[in-house]
Amino acid sequence: MNKLIYIGLITISLLSCSSKPKESSATTEKVKTTAPVFSADSAYAYVEKQSLFGPRLPNTQAHVDCGDYIVSQFKRFGATVTEQKADLTRFDKVVLKSRNIIASYNPDKSDRILILTHWDSRPFADNDPNPANYSKPVDGIDDGASGVGVMLELARMMAKKNPAIGVDLLCVDAEDVGAPQYYQGESSEDDWCLGSQYWAKNPHAPGYTARFGILLDMVGASGAVFYKDNVSLNYASGVADRIWKKGQSLGYGQYFRDGQGGSITDDHVYINKLAKIPCVDIINFDPNSRQGFPAHWHTIDDTMKNISNETLKVVGQTLAEIIYEEK
Repeated sequence: MNKLIYIGLITISLLSCSSKPKESSATTEKVKTTAPVFSADSAYAYVEKQSLFGPRLPNTQAHVDCGDYIVSQFKRFGATVTEQKADLTRFDKVVLKSRNIIASYNPDKSDRILILTHWDSRPFADNDPNPANYSKPVDGIDDGASGVGVMLELARMMAKKNPAIGVDLLCVDAEDVGAPQYYQGESSEDDWCLGSQYWAKNPHAPGYTARFGILLDMVGASGAVFYKDNVSLNYASGVADRIWKKGQSLGYGQYFRDGQGGSITDDHVYINKLAKIPCVDIINFDPNSRQGFPAHWHTIDDTMKNISNETLKVVGQTLAEIIYEEK
């Protein structure tokens, strides 16, 4: 089973929109907010910076350099940074030098929330329309870097205005390393999300818990649409409802759609099952595609050209409101 295959897809219409790296009228500050203003330009720059390293594959210099960059930015924004380095074994027995990165705000507070995303790139473009590209790595700009870009801007925001609650920003590694679609050997859904499985079994703080978690996955593309998946509804329906209602109240209803997207294997599965933290997945879902995801998913076309300031703004401002509402 592939990492991100939706099951029982619901046929629902999408509202498409064009994207350029600038703010649109849908994301200007016309809506009254309680959190600081989330800068889409800043988040876009963080995404673009990651793109310059090349594919962030474990066991490569690009992976090391980008990881160092993420750590340095979190430290610049005043976070207490913890790194988890571990050797994790891929489906084909390749040992991956993995690195989870955790940025904590208000580390002394016992009441916490968890925001997470993966920061690695997929080694196989196995959904590319050209089979000749199957063994090529994916840049992973929407699928990976966009979530990190949002979290780095949230970190910059929290450095200026401290939230009332403890917040942990978790960048998990080795998420996108599951067996490619053409692989003929044995594989399972647990071959994916290795970094989140490791963290859930070995949290960065002993006895760690959080009120809830929010996973970001593919949150930067133009025309992105977010539905509630079955795992989120089964484990954290109240949290999902709150996030979607908040997004809609901010005027982002064309992004946060009412409706159920299906079932998915993603990092939130292990946060829910192993860490016992109710966790919701915010992930771009295209019900009109063959596999439920945008056309650039797991292809060599997952590049900066897909990234929209507007989508980054929608996700970032919604999360900021959730964070600063917590007391």
